[in-house]
Amino acid sequence: MLKKTKGQVEAELSTAITQFERDHLGRGPKEARTFIVQDMILIRLKGVLTPAEEKLATEKDGAQLIKQVRMRLIESSRQLFEQIVVEKTGAEIISLHTDISSRTGERVFVLSLNKNLEEDLKKSVVV
Repeated sequence: MLKKTKGQVEAELSTAITQFERDHLGRGPKEARTFIVQDMILIRLKGVLTPAEEKLATEKDGAQLIKQVRMRLIESSRQLFEQIVVEKTGAEIISLHTDISSRTGERVFVLSLNKNLEEDLKKSVVV
């Protein structure tokens, strides 16, 4: 069985999370990058706001409303999100943190895992 490199797993996660955003949140990001750092995964999505959200962000309390709705949507789809991470990495999520900027249209996810995925991926690569 061929083992995947850290870069391959990061790319697969970026693709899968982009598809997740499209399928379950209505729109995917324009750009996605994933970084595996020890027992954490950082996912950075750019260009995630819909045109309606961009307009709403300019109104009083609009930014807060966008954050609340996006958080609620992730919470309602969390099981699927976690399933994607387990499928692509073999690691389970211990905690998930996310925030979105209504000014830049950027969203970040920080995931704490049940193991040091970076170390596991180093061990599995045959040089």
